[in-house]
Amino acid sequence: MSWQSEVDEIKKRRAAALEQGGEETVARQHEKGRLTIRERIDALIDPDSFDEIGKMAGGAEYGSNGELIDFTPANFVLGFATIDGRRVLVGGEDFTIKGGSPSQAGLRKSVYTEDLALQSKVPLIRLHEGAGGSVGGSGGPSVPGPVFAPSRFKSVAETLTTIPVASAGLGAVAGLPAARLVSSHFSVMSKSTAQILVAGPAVVERAMGEKLTKDELGGAQVHTRNGTVDNGAEDERAALSQIRHFLSYMPNNVWDLAPVKPNDDPVDRMEEDLLHIVPRERRRAFDMRKLLSLVLDRESFFEMGPGYGRGQITGLARLNGQPVGIWANDGRHLAGSMTADGARKAERFIKLCETFSLPIVAFVDEPGFMIGSKAEKEATIRAGARTVLTAAMTSVPWASVMVRRSFGVAQAAHYGPESYVLAWPSAESGPLPVEGGVAVAFHREIAAAEDPDAKRKELEDMLAARQSPFPRGEALSVHELIDPRETRPMLCRWIDRVQPLLPDLLGPSAIPYSP
Repeated sequence: MSWQSEVDEIKKRRAAALEQGGEETVARQHEKGRLTIRERIDALIDPDSFDEIGKMAGGAEYGSNGELIDFTPANFVLGFATIDGRRVLVGGEDFTIKGGSPSQAGLRKSVYTEDLALQSKVPLIRLHEGAGGSVGGSGGPSVPGPVFAPSRFKSVAETLTTIPVASAGLGAVAGLPAARLVSSHFSVMSKSTAQILVAGPAVVERAMGEKLTKDELGGAQVHTRNGTVDNGAEDERAALSQIRHFLSYMPNNVWDLAPVKPNDDPVDRMEEDLLHIVPRERRRAFDMRKLLSLVLDRESFFEMGPGYGRGQITGLARLNGQPVGIWANDGRHLAGSMTADGARKAERFIKLCETFSLPIVAFVDEPGFMIGSKAEKEATIRAGARTVLTAAMTSVPWASVMVRRSFGVAQAAHYGPESYVLAWPSAESGPLPVEGGVAVAFHREIAAAEDPDAKRKELEDMLAARQSPFPRGEALSVHELIDPRETRPMLCRWIDRVQPLLPDLLGPSAIPYSP
């Protein structure tokens, strides 16, 4: 007697799992230009590294004699893998079975995902295409087991404080999968295949009377501009590539340091273009992203959230191989002022760096909080104050480069506690920009002048000269006033000094991360 018949049954069910929803539904998935969940995982991870968990989970139908009549795999695929040789946990809905709406076994695997990632202390990747429950769905799992927590969302919240979490929207995502997608440190959606929805078009039309397509409701043109997701990608494979890129800057967990990569970009590189990248004409904007490319390790900048809060630029990069968080102003959008959206984007990014002990480098061209009726209606001061206070509570090292403007309460957000401050000759700072200060303090004198415009310019030029960085350098209000070409060498020496401090920062942050 042997167990061969049972072994054959195991093989049969494993084979069924690989067939997913069957040839017909897989073909329909491909016809719509979408990959299956198994194809997505293969495209994301190192070749042949997938170690699946729960392949046999699913729904079985038995005959009167206990023989297996039919087996439907769980519509959630989960397992360990490696990316660039580092272990990760990856999971996602199988849309070829019930449209990704969770089956009993699929829901169990989905809920178990966060618990397993927390136990293993490895980065978690979620690949989403599916919905939550449906009115025609069945109830909760009928078989008891160890995978249930008192709250389904407690482990989701705990992952954000301990391990890197990256998510991708690769098809229509609604309900619980949509909540999971945005509960991450980095999220990306495929512009060609994905929508993110609280509820789909049929529900919206029935409840709200709005007749809209999925793309009109929740396509990339909506959600990359409102902060629901960080980035958009042209297609699924590009989205998966962005996840790999994001994780390359991340440690395995909050108890590990981020990986330092070998660097062949000279630390003493001094780019001539930096000398004239900031125009002398104060009202002319400049290309901050070009500036970053001239200072950071070559081709190392990975921008996060370029489509919303556009006056603020956030992303990850390297200095002499060390991962760092980058925050800068984009003066070409609303003069770089801090809107409510921009403040929320910056606050979330600061918390990301604090969670994973990444030094922050700020390139400052901050004119202040956005003003006007729209800004007041959006509660800009509340969002901005949260960002200022978050920065004040950080423990990671900061370096702040005063490139141009540094004004108002908003400027305080760009300088962490004990920030290493470098100032360019183009730097100007004060309680508010010259133009606004002159308009308020000298409005009567300007109105009484024979030539108000000339008088205004005279006063602005006089006060602008007083905002020169030289007195700050003389008073040690900045650490150094530098030739702009020296920025990279100075920052690389700074990163070399602060690297030995990073191990003492490891462990859960005192500033909880929230998506």
